[in-house]
Amino acid sequence: MEQTYNNRYILGISFISALGGYLFGFDFAVISGALPFLREQFSLNAYWEGFLAGSLGLGCIVGCLLAGKLAEKYGRKPGLSLAAIIFALSSLGMALSSGMSVFIFMRFVAGIGVGMASILSPLYIAEISPASVRGRNVAINQLTIVFGILITNLVNYKLAGYGDQSWRMMFGLGVIPSVLFLIGVVYLPESPRWLMSNGQEERAAAILQKIGDKNYVTKAVSDFKQGFKSQQKQSFVAVFSKAVRPAMTVGITLAVFQQLCGINVVFNFTSTIFESVGADLDRQLSETVAIGIVNTLFTLLAMWQVDKLGRRPLMLAGSLGLSIAYVVLATLLQSQAAPIWISIVVLIAIALYATSLAPVTWVLISEIFPNHIRGLASSAAVVCLWAAYFVLVFTFPIMASILGTYGPFYVYAVICMAAFLFIKKRVKETKGQTLEELENNFVSH
Repeated sequence: MEQTYNNRYILGISFISALGGYLFGFDFAVISGALPFLREQFSLNAYWEGFLAGSLGLGCIVGCLLAGKLAEKYGRKPGLSLAAIIFALSSLGMALSSGMSVFIFMRFVAGIGVGMASILSPLYIAEISPASVRGRNVAINQLTIVFGILITNLVNYKLAGYGDQSWRMMFGLGVIPSVLFLIGVVYLPESPRWLMSNGQEERAAAILQKIGDKNYVTKAVSDFKQGFKSQQKQSFVAVFSKAVRPAMTVGITLAVFQQLCGINVVFNFTSTIFESVGADLDRQLSETVAIGIVNTLFTLLAMWQVDKLGRRPLMLAGSLGLSIAYVVLATLLQSQAAPIWISIVVLIAIALYATSLAPVTWVLISEIFPNHIRGLASSAAVVCLWAAYFVLVFTFPIMASILGTYGPFYVYAVICMAAFLFIKKRVKETKGQTLEELENNFVSH
């Protein structure tokens, strides 16, 4: 049956939900511009610098675990509202921190909000999007993340001239988008899949009618019911059952690779990397802006191509390309090359990541798990992602102090090559298939 969709409505609610991604981008990026000031403010050594940056990831783990349970019990919408409130309170808390321990605790709290948003925003968008545009719409979440990174880097660059305490303004400004997100969530409908799974068929049908025509509503309701026939009780035992294990292996491994590939070292420690080749503070912060611009442009390219080229080719090209780029970057850093050459290779690496591992990993995590455990399975994968993020950013300053700033990039090159081989062997294409059809691809029968 031919189906037509209300694309304006679908895009509208996708963008509102994806504001969670903007706040994710803010909390993720703000540390890069603030770190030179925080080093002075709190007299950070390599260990504490890594722990302060990585404390966001520890909070994210807690947020993911909370989000999975909230999403299944109360729906997607209440979880998004709670994430917005946490974002606002933690932004204020970091801005007003009286010492390092208070700051680290508030950054941990911010991580809870980021962790919740990293689960709930793509999950919600995947569930309200027809199969033909699902990849593009879930990638909207990645677009708002990178837009949040870009705007935050620009603001940090402008605020840097306001003195030693300018880092407080950098964090405090997070309250504004947090409140806007909270207002936006009020206008979101609940996920029709969640409503159907909780016996609210009429409400689900009413929302589906806003998304597409009668043919779409009929097929969607039929698909939901078919999926729910095999529904089991939500539990982590079900998530790691033998049938679901192939999907979990792919989801968790890709999540870990997305972080251990090393690109977030470039995002979080831009100033450290460029300081090692003699760049001054202004140059360090201007590089974060350049990174934000390239990241945004190439995420737009990924959104355009993810439902055309497919998930697998983008992931293969990105992982192989990053491996090569890191070897070049490490060589340049080791030979103390001019900052302009470091900048070119860094921006190439960002472009590769932004069109592959960054958006496509989130798309796949939102797609490959069976409907009856999607919330908890997504949580488990993203918990592993944030654990890997903590390991990455915690270890970089320590490794850099022992090996030199260039040393860790040789390690990341090897990890990216391992990711390429794994994707080639284990990851199947998912474009153009409904979430129900994908169960046959990634679940053992």
